[in-house]
Amino acid sequence: MHPFPQDRCLLCHEIILPSVGWRAIFSKEKRHLLCPTCEGKLEKIEGETCRICSRPFAQVDEKFRSVDLCHDCVRWEGDCEWQGYLNRNNSIFLYNDFIREVIARYKFRGDYVLAKVFAEFFREKLEEMKADLFVPIPLSEERLYERGFNQAHALLIESGLTPSPILSRIHSEKQSKKTRSERIHLPQVFQLSESLNLDGKKIILIDDIYTTGSTLRHAAKLLKGAGAESIESLTLAR
Repeated sequence: MHPFPQDRCLLCHEIILPSVGWRAIFSKEKRHLLCPTCEGKLEKIEGETCRICSRPFAQVDEKFRSVDLCHDCVRWEGDCEWQGYLNRNNSIFLYNDFIREVIARYKFRGDYVLAKVFAEFFREKLEEMKADLFVPIPLSEERLYERGFNQAHALLIESGLTPSPILSRIHSEKQSKKTRSERIHLPQVFQLSESLNLDGKKIILIDDIYTTGSTLRHAAKLLKGAGAESIESLTLAR
């Protein structure tokens, strides 16, 4: 029998060596889901960021920044059709090569267990954000069938929170295949799946990646139109 419980990293499957020391001996250590190597490859977003989309300003040329907004958000907020709908997007990690591969495994290869990897990061962030409803961005029926589960819904469940699946998707075209202009000028891609009174509600939208912000703004616009007071979003990566 092994003197210590042996956890394996959920990403690389290597054995995670237990902590050694008095604290480890006399306290109940929480289960480790990631090895130090994989955890070190996840780059948390830190430092000064865009007030709306969480883009780190360290990666933005000064000419693409206007005070506390990045150039993309200046364009969104300068468009009367879209301004003011999304109060803020909060993203946890930078979208680097490592997390791109991890999310691909999670989304496209049905590796549900990876929701457990990110649950703790999600839970910590959501504890800072007060909301009445946590709304996962929905998949089309075709995408849901292909993947077997909605990754945003799974993140909420594994974080111990109750999802409010009040949105359904109208269009099934992949957003990732469209240009920024095409995304912006799409007709509304969501509909409210239930007749709800959202007056005065604070809502947090949940998704995996913030790219252009189009998907989240489509959802936010619909929810604001239904009476919601404020819309924020939380995404794994930016």
